[in-house]
Amino acid sequence: MKVGIVVMLEAKPGKEAELADFLRSAQPLAEGEPFTRTWYSFQLGPTSFGIFDTFDDQNGRQAHLSGPIAAALMSKTPDLLSQPPDIRLVDLLGVKAR
Repeated sequence: MKVGIVVMLEAKPGKEAELADFLRSAQPLAEGEPFTRTWYSFQLGPTSFGIFDTFDDQNGRQAHLSGPIAAALMSKTPDLLSQPPDIRLVDLLGVKAR
């Protein structure tokens, strides 16, 4: 694993549970992506959520960014999010994996 994506999401008021459900529902899609090595969704606070995933290379990361999770998230953005997703591409400096 050499590269990753960190996505920060801020739910609209009253849409927190719906955003959490959306993130839970995306896990099977991530499991079906052959180039996505790890995928996590999480909640940081009452309205703050995020996604973190890792890939072996830029091609895997780009496949994910062009895939069904990203498309679903972008289609849900106007309804669920108070602002556009904050998407950050990261280079991994250290990884501990089993």
